[in-house]
Formats: sequence, C-alpha cells, structure tokens
Amino acid sequence: MLTKKNTRAALIAVLALTTAAAWPRVASAETVLRIGMTAADIPRTLGQPDQGFEGNRFTGLTMYDALTGWDLSSADKASVVIPGLATEWKVDDVDKTKWVFKLRPGVTFHDGSPFNADAVVWNVEKVLKQDAPQFDASQVGVTASRMPTLASAKKIDDMTVELTTKEPDSFLPINLTNLFMASPGKWQHFYDKAEGADAKAKSQAAWTAFAKDAAGTGPWKMASFTPRERLELVKNASYWDKARVPKVDKMVLLPMPEANARTAALLSGQVDWVEAPAPDALPELKQRGFKLYANEQPHVWPWQFSRIEGSPWNDIRVRKAANLCIDREGLKDGLLAGLMVPATGTFEPGHPWRGKPAFEIKYDKAAAQKLMQEAGFGPNKKLTVKTQTSASGSGQMQPLPMNEYLQQALAECYFDVKLDVIEWNTLFTNWRRGAKDPSANGANATNVTYAAMDPFFALVRFLQSGMAAPVSNNWGFINEPKFDELVKKARQTFDPAARDAALAELHAASVDDAAFLYVAHDVGPRAMSPKVTGVVQPKSWFIDFSLVSIAQ
Repeated sequence: MLTKKNTRAALIAVLALTTAAAWPRVASAETVLRIGMTAADIPRTLGQPDQGFEGNRFTGLTMYDALTGWDLSSADKASVVIPGLATEWKVDDVDKTKWVFKLRPGVTFHDGSPFNADAVVWNVEKVLKQDAPQFDASQVGVTASRMPTLASAKKIDDMTVELTTKEPDSFLPINLTNLFMASPGKWQHFYDKAEGADAKAKSQAAWTAFAKDAAGTGPWKMASFTPRERLELVKNASYWDKARVPKVDKMVLLPMPEANARTAALLSGQVDWVEAPAPDALPELKQRGFKLYANEQPHVWPWQFSRIEGSPWNDIRVRKAANLCIDREGLKDGLLAGLMVPATGTFEPGHPWRGKPAFEIKYDKAAAQKLMQEAGFGPNKKLTVKTQTSASGSGQMQPLPMNEYLQQALAECYFDVKLDVIEWNTLFTNWRRGAKDPSANGANATNVTYAAMDPFFALVRFLQSGMAAPVSNNWGFINEPKFDELVKKARQTFDPAARDAALAELHAASVDDAAFLYVAHDVGPRAMSPKVTGVVQPKSWFIDFSLVSIAQ
C-alpha cells in the first residue's frame, strides 16, 4: 500500500523523468539561474505586472524601476522605502496635496532613450489619463488601486516633477513603489508601426508588441518571452546602480504552479531555485544538500469576509468564533512543517502599528463554540459559509491543504465550509470586483493573501469604505465610520511617530472587530541548489536577484 510520502516520492520521480526533455541545456559559456515560480503563467511584462506581488517580484522589480523602491539588502532589518529613480522628495509646506520629486540623472532605458521628467509624466498618464494615447485600461486595475489618491503629474524641469494627490496623503512615496517606469520611446516606436482602425486600437497593438520586447530601466533586460512557458532575462551591464548589476548572465523564469512539480524539477536538476517547495519534501531536500531559505514576511494569509447584506459574517460573534476555532500552532507544526508564523492580526506584538487590541486571537474552541451557540448555531444547526480560493499563486502558500485544514477545524465550531477553487489570476482579478459581483459565485469570503509592508497595503485598502470594489481591495464592502476616521487621521499625519500611533489605533480597532479570519504570516520558503550563493532573504515579499551568483 502506498503511503502519502511514497506517493509523493513516486510523483516526483515521474515528473522528473517526464519533464526532463523539456528543459533547456545550459551553455557553459554563461551563468544561468533557472527559477520555478508558483505562478501558472508568466506575469505580465509590459510594465505593470499582474499576479499580485509575485508579478512585481519577477517582472516588475527585475526589468523596471520606480521612483521609490525597497531596501532588500538585509535579512535582519525590516525592508524600508529608499530612493529609486527619484533621489529625494518633499511634500509642499502649505499644500499637502503637492509633492516635488527630484529625479536621478544619467539613467537610460534599455533601448537607450533617456529617463527624465517627461518619462515620469508619460508613465503616470498611462494609467490615469484616459485620453492619453498611451493610456492602457488593462494596467489600471493593478496600479491605480495601489495608489488611489494620485491625480496627476507635471514636469517642472527635465529632472523634476510635481505629483498631485486628490487629498493630503502621507503614504504616497510608499505607494509609488508600484508604478514602474516603461520606456515611452520604445512604446512610441511600436505605436508608429502599429496597424489599427483608430488610435485606441493602435495603442493596444503597441502595448501588445511592447510586452514581447519590453524596455525599462531595471537591472535585467528581456531576452526572450514565451507566454505560459518561460521568460528569459539577461543582465543589464550598464545599470545605473553599479552595486546591483546582476552577477548572473541570464535568469530563466518558469511557471510551475504545483508544489510537487516544482520540487521534482529541483531534485532532478532541471531548475536551480523554487519558490514554496512541498513542505513534506523538506527533509529530503535537506538530506540531499539543497539550501532552504525562510524569513518572516510582512504578509497575512487570511479569509476576507463579505459584509454585504445577508452575509453570515455580519455577526461579530461569528467572526470572532472563526478566529478562535483555528489551531494555528497545529497548522504550523503539522501541515506546513514549521513554514509559517501564526497570525494574531495583520501585525504582531512589537510592530509599531500593532496597537493594543482587546480581542485576543488564539485557539479556544470552547469559547468559539459558545459564541456560535449564542449566534443560534450548534451541532444540529450548522452555519454554511463559502470561501473562494486558488490552487496556487503569489503568497498563497499551500492554499488547498490549508483551506481543507480550516474546513475541518471550523466544522468543530458548527461551520459548514464550502470551497470554490479557481485559478489564481482569476481569483486576484475577482478580488478587485468585490463580493457583490457575479464573479464571487456566491462566496461570502475570499482567500487572497496580502502584503503588509505599508499602511495602504496593510490596512487602508481593506478597511476604508471608499476603497470598496472596484476602487481597491475592500472586497467585502466594510463600512465602519471609526475605520474611516482613523484612516483619514493617519493619511493626513505627516509626522512619522504620530502617523504610526494613528495606524496602531486603526489596526487594534480592526482586530477588535475581527475584520478578517487571521491565519498565518508567510515566511517565503525557497529551496535551491547548493551552487546558488549570495542569496539574501529579506523580510519582504521581494528579493534582489542581482546579488545572486551560481556556479556552473
């Protein structure tokens, strides 16, 4: 009889044999790093990636830069915002809706055209100005929802731009890490050659062509691209930050959404690096000399509740019961082989935005059952809830087995959990459409992991009523006046310490409201060949591939 372990081992062996012929042979003349991603497809390459932060990690931060960036140089310190294509910035002393950004001189795009203020204005308008020739609606959803207050950009001189927000917003420099600078000159080249019935059709054709032959300012340049199969990037030897010129000649990105398939490819030598290896394969990987990296990330693996009329989650007793019914330590030590941190909120004690929640999220099944009984449920009257999730995806960890674990755990607290499993990018798209949209398919919770690196991403886009779909990611249409007041207070506070205090108050209020089912923080597990060196696993969703070397 096959055990689970033997079944996995057999699957890995079969996958290794059947896929070996499909993988490229590496020329000895160049160093090549091959990575198995969790994505089912290559994230979009045209400047604003899809597929969540896995897209930013692999096709955003590699080929492109933003005005601001993240410090990914340390495994011990929190990743903070640092200058990118802007060297400095300042909000106006009188009008807090206006910011001046000084640009980095001497930077060129991969096609040789200069980076300047005109390029910044062009890239802002590609997602904000609907009558701009380069406006691309397909890039708006993954961009505007991450910087919803940005209104316009104006050139002051060649190396200075003024950005204007709809309201005072101290979060803007952090939000701008998501606006990647694509080459206007390269796009114009494709536009001039494009065929189409009108300017809009020509623009769409230009963006399609650009995606196949992209040009940013980043440390990596596109070499070849086959959708759903592979993206090859080569080092940008003339990158403006000489400390981050890649040490590897080529990086090959391969979509591999199934954990066992990724693990098989690593064990068979077909890739050098995999994201999120199969947890039950960790002992074998260690025994065979593969390197494992993990670090607590600013990340939450949750269920986000619907709060529309008729949702079972509108009862706070039900929301609290769900949070008390999950044995997170059991999930960590069992299914995930230690590769998680139990979540008691978006931020854990010690974080400046933690605050002092009165509701303690812990495992207390008896208390959970009591709350459910008070809400009218019990062994003979279960509460049916439906959660939409994916089989894989950026930061999703091991979504199917984790949701099945929750399904079984919540059954003991009188929940009848139904799972609606869909493709990751579809789930991510549905996230912006909201619980009222037909795409929710009747689900009253969604399981999309979220980054907690900055105030907007961690709290505002979920808790502020004005961020309800389709504006941003308030999927469940939360509408709590206290949350709105605290968001306004934090956003309009430009003193860092006072802003942190307001954010801590907002976070504590969200925990006390049991706004989510908080389950885990990811640790970003990666496994790789011992030939790979120079890896720094930061406390971030992102990682700097430029620092990595590989022995051939």
